[in-house]
Amino acid sequence: MVATPCPDIDVLDPPTERPVTAAALVLHGGRERSTEAVRPGNFALRRMHPFARRLAAAGAATGLAVWSLRHRVRGWNGDERSPVDDAEWALGEIGERHGAVPVVLVGHSMGGRTAVAVAGHPNVVALTAMAPWLPDGEPFAQVAGRAVLVAHGRLDTTTSPRGSLAWARHAATVTDRIWRVELRWERHAMLWRAPTWHSLATQFSLWALDAGPLPSALTRTGEADRLRIAV
Repeated sequence: MVATPCPDIDVLDPPTERPVTAAALVLHGGRERSTEAVRPGNFALRRMHPFARRLAAAGAATGLAVWSLRHRVRGWNGDERSPVDDAEWALGEIGERHGAVPVVLVGHSMGGRTAVAVAGHPNVVALTAMAPWLPDGEPFAQVAGRAVLVAHGRLDTTTSPRGSLAWARHAATVTDRIWRVELRWERHAMLWRAPTWHSLATQFSLWALDAGPLPSALTRTGEADRLRIAV
């Protein structure tokens, strides 16, 4: 009998003298359909390690614990929504360990879709969805009252920049704290402009936790242009 794979978490806690006052949950990408187990060396998982480390370093002084989730399987898998169950489990584990601290979500590709799906959890206050996979009809009501940043590379051909813009427009009807950023000369893998991705995700997360300023790129636009920011 083949054992059912289990989700796994890598936790970067703040220094021991700092109580945990908030948590970040980092969510990696995957495939539309796959029941293959996610191995520790999976590229989509490893892609998110620098984001977790950057968040942990920047948030250490404010008591931020950073949790990186490794999903059971690589695929979304239609109505099974495999990574959503894993993320909900992780949010429960955060609550068990740290109590009802505010949680920010940071997800890439399928991880962005997963972050959107679990944003209605009562402890979630914000999410950053990077190059998110957001097909037509993706729900948005659950982000009401949350702070939302959607970032997409203009040259992305793996997930749709138009799709994330359409979703952001819907989401803007339920939250007035939403921004969408397009990164010029960037594709899906977030490699060409990695420092920009890291800065946006880290600064936005800390701002949502009242631990830093809003990223400067988001302050240079008027209300009508919040979903059309180019950097």
